Amino acid sequence: MEAEKSKSYEIYRSRIDRVIDYVNGKLDQSFSLEELASVAAFSPYHFHRIFAAITGESVNFFTNRLRLEKSARLLKFSQNAIANVAMECGFSSPATLSRAFKQYFGISPSAYRITGKIENSKIRKELVPLDAYICPMSDTELKANFPIEIREFPQRRIAYIRVVDAYRKGVAIEAFDRLVQWSKLVGLFDSGTFFGMSIDDPKVTPKEKYRYEACITIPEKFKVSTHSPVETTTLPSCKYAVTTVSGDFTYVATAIHYLFNKWLLNSDYEHQHGMEVFLDKENICNWEHFHLDLCVPVQSLNNY
Repeated sequence: MEAEKSKSYEIYRSRIDRVIDYVNGKLDQSFSLEELASVAAFSPYHFHRIFAAITGESVNFFTNRLRLEKSARLLKFSQNAIANVAMECGFSSPATLSRAFKQYFGISPSAYRITGKIENSKIRKELVPLDAYICPMSDTELKANFPIEIREFPQRRIAYIRVVDAYRKGVAIEAFDRLVQWSKLVGLFDSGTFFGMSIDDPKVTPKEKYRYEACITIPEKFKVSTHSPVETTTLPSCKYAVTTVSGDFTYVATAIHYLFNKWLLNSDYEHQHGMEVFLDKENICNWEHFHLDLCVPVQSLNNY
């Protein structure tokens, strides 16, 4: 009975993951409950209940939260006008964005753009204090230790395992362990590139909602069994800002802080979700020491 329940849950989770991917790609658009239910292949009535059971949020709250979190990223890491941010995140007007943003984050969009800090929001109490792990380095030392280069990554088909509350101890490592075991079982371990992707911004996403994906590249025509633990998608070709790091969590956290809060804000680029490529696949689950390419997808500011 437990095995049957687990199998059913995985089917439901897989269908809801399809909806989450669909929503992520269309945050600038509106969509109906019927449309999302169709993506999941459920009736609208059952879809709403199943979505809430899997994610812990209603469909409306989830989509609104993602729109607000995307708007926070754009306000901090881009030079887009607030009106353009509102449009790109699916709000009908700057005023609508402003009301929703202040209600959720406790600060106006314009004030957040200036300070880059969310001090009064209820979500703050759940955040991991990443800044506490940063090594004290001067700007000169940061630039010397973490040289940045821009690389063009081709389109890639990937298999991934998505986890939520990813900062909780063992959650992300367990996902990579499952992915490694699956890749060995299907013969992809040696040929695949393993990497992780942070889907949310830990500065604005509640800790228990923070999503992370353990990923591996797979051949374009590789067929994934319906009973496998992975989902698949295709990442488009993209430019990345890349720096290679080798060290403990503190060193990696310092590199990430430099990438996002120093280099990016003083570059001619804007970013989307970052990823870390594991260069030592035999030690993917050993998080005492890392050997990574930290990669931030970027696009030129003049594209806007």
